[in-house]
Amino acid sequence: MTESKLAEKQRHKTEVMRQQAKDRPEWLKIHISSGPNFRDLKKIMRTGALHTVCEEARCPNIYECWEQRTATFMILGDVCTRACRFCAVTSGKPTELDWAEPKRVAEAVERMGLEHVVVTSVARDDLSDGGAAVFAATIRAIRELVPGCGVEVLIPDFLGNWDALQSVLDASPDILNHNIETVRRLSDRVRSRAKYDRTLELLRRAKASRPDIRTKSSIMVGVGESEAELLETMDDLRVAGVDILTIGQYLQPTKTHLLVEKFYTPTEFLKLRGEGLRRGFAHVEAGPLVRSSYHARDQVERANGLPLQSARQAGVEATQE
Repeated sequence: MTESKLAEKQRHKTEVMRQQAKDRPEWLKIHISSGPNFRDLKKIMRTGALHTVCEEARCPNIYECWEQRTATFMILGDVCTRACRFCAVTSGKPTELDWAEPKRVAEAVERMGLEHVVVTSVARDDLSDGGAAVFAATIRAIRELVPGCGVEVLIPDFLGNWDALQSVLDASPDILNHNIETVRRLSDRVRSRAKYDRTLELLRRAKASRPDIRTKSSIMVGVGESEAELLETMDDLRVAGVDILTIGQYLQPTKTHLLVEKFYTPTEFLKLRGEGLRRGFAHVEAGPLVRSSYHARDQVERANGLPLQSARQAGVEATQE
């Protein structure tokens, strides 16, 4: 493609993005409010030299979640070795590998008084284990400092390094989350270096190795998938033993990312939620602004059918019997 055609294509994409932002449905408009909790959490993150996916991925729920003292920690730096076409996290060559980070995350969890924490990371394909050892260390640090806190990890695929996956499982998170993101047909176009079947294999292996650990995955809609493809993806996730499913609307973060092909209505999300529940997921969180860690603690409670602490205690009692 010639330089002039590339420039014209980019101008067209910019115009479409501008029009989409102008015409964004009412249910996707975000209330911006930075109250005292928001400001306090921001101070905690900066004081601890910590990153959050809330900020790096430009999550639309950051004001709501931070005001409720909920945040998703992002470990292993803020530069990703991949360049997925839906994600706003900076891609490039990472420079950070901080073995003091797990302790700082645990200290922040304690300061925030969290009962459930989500820890994710950038992809670190430059590391032989993809950063799995730091994930495991972070889980253990939180367990030691805040023993009553539920721990959920949202992990990359470690390029299919199953020993790395096992090291995370051995640290015993309450929830192991790995996102499939989109349907099979679109996976290579949307995700960088990730593979649809590798994601399913990771989730299958996690459940086979540790059936006591809840598994979770997420689908974003609006990138060109069909309803039949969405249902097929749900079926694939259930075959892999996934317990919790989240479904949310893709929103284009910058003009260089994928355009939105469709805005789903709240009614369509309700239908997708019903389809997921009919397939046997323990819980399905579906809505325009739903993201993988949105209402994460509530998702666990609903999946277990018990308040989080009661469910954890029930697990302890079952082990003792």
